Amino acid sequence: MTLAEIARLCAASHMMAPWLAATEPRAFQIDSRAVEPGDLFLAIPGERVDGHQFLGEAWQRGAVAALVVHHRLPSPFAPEGGGTDAGLDPGKLLFVEQTVCALQQLATRVLAAWGRPVVGITGSAGKTTIKELTAHLLEGLGRVLKSPGNLNTGYGLPLAVSRMICAGQRPEQFDLAVLEMGMSGYGEIARLTDLARPRIGVVANVGTAHLEFFGSIDRIARAKAEMVEGIVPGGVAVLNADDPRTLAMGRLRNDLQVMTFGIEAETAEVRATDLVMQPDLRGTSFLLCTPTGKSRVHFPLLGRHNVGNALAAATVGVALGMPTEQIAERLSSAVPAANRGEVRSFPFAARGESGDVTVVDDSYNANPPALLEAVRAITERPPSGPARRRILVAGEMLELGPEGPRLHRSCGREIAAAGIDLLIGVRGLAAELVEGAIDEGGMARDRARFFDHAADAAEWLLGELQPGDLILVKGSRGVRLESLVRRIAGALAPPAEPA
Repeated sequence: MTLAEIARLCAASHMMAPWLAATEPRAFQIDSRAVEPGDLFLAIPGERVDGHQFLGEAWQRGAVAALVVHHRLPSPFAPEGGGTDAGLDPGKLLFVEQTVCALQQLATRVLAAWGRPVVGITGSAGKTTIKELTAHLLEGLGRVLKSPGNLNTGYGLPLAVSRMICAGQRPEQFDLAVLEMGMSGYGEIARLTDLARPRIGVVANVGTAHLEFFGSIDRIARAKAEMVEGIVPGGVAVLNADDPRTLAMGRLRNDLQVMTFGIEAETAEVRATDLVMQPDLRGTSFLLCTPTGKSRVHFPLLGRHNVGNALAAATVGVALGMPTEQIAERLSSAVPAANRGEVRSFPFAARGESGDVTVVDDSYNANPPALLEAVRAITERPPSGPARRRILVAGEMLELGPEGPRLHRSCGREIAAAGIDLLIGVRGLAAELVEGAIDEGGMARDRARFFDHAADAAEWLLGELQPGDLILVKGSRGVRLESLVRRIAGALAPPAEPA
């Protein structure tokens, strides 16, 4: 799509020369540091910084044009024919009243004209994994547009849609869209569903994520229910039957088809039975049961919580008419996303013994239910596995509000009861988690340590490792525990052979 067409769809005025107006951008960017030659830069005003202040950097990096608000521009326009050193060239600017609103309007119009199925996904935990699994599954039906990473906000979702119209892509080249929808306040999911108009809406669960902003889980459930309210009439609501708050959302409307999934709930239409955790930590085997049949899935992600994520994706597949056997085949060929349950093993020798050290890298994010599910995944595995000690590196869990200290201590107590052999808390309220494991869970003090920084935790852990250790790493995104994983991998991975 050309810059002139983009300007029309987002109601922008411009003074572009004809040759520039006919140019198609390579990509949309909101971070000037990520701009590459040919990109369209979107100057987004933020809470701390305003993208308009970084127009100069965007030009230096090769931006072909920028979407801006006139009164936010940091300097006067350049003289006629002047370069960027003399000021801002109005011939490269698309003027709108609000850049985020203009971007949303663009995405709404692109999707409305496209008119093919949109799957919206939300939940307190696992929504990015469900999005990845659903997109992988639906690639069995056609080409899928999916939200990259966790672009699930008021500007992130439109950025995902922009991938339909850049770098030679056309909306008609895509058959389905799978879009993640996040929130931190009331009305956010409602705005996203109004923008994308999902034909299928998935609510994975309701948990304590974002408790800081809502005050109670029931209020979180009310905000998540905006997904069901935003599905187009005659569409499908995909709900977790194992979660009472989520299941109750099926009563909100009588003009939708409600489809449920679950492990425990026998009434769920899509279920997993006969779960078998693989002894090498490389996944979980289960029998997928749908209204149209049963088929064995050899699922490469670890833990019951990820089986639940797989069932959510499978239910979308059923809603779109996929045979059970095809769904099982697609789920069996999935791979863990980066930092979301990746399992890596490293050879290690110490004190005359040798054996692999295994790292389960689930460092991307965490909240209390998700942390405990991951702990169960490594403590309930078959005892014949190679691990001698089960080690948990638990980062602080953010956005829990006043309940944060209590929730961390409660998790610590349950972690101790689950049989974790060595607990390492990292940053902030993770200290409460460690104290909860000791004071309330009875864990010996020499088996639980706290560090303010991931780097210090990594160095201490490297000095304590034993052959056969199994390490689970999980914490909120802001703690950046992926740096600890990189440090362990760098210390234990064998050096690359010369080319």
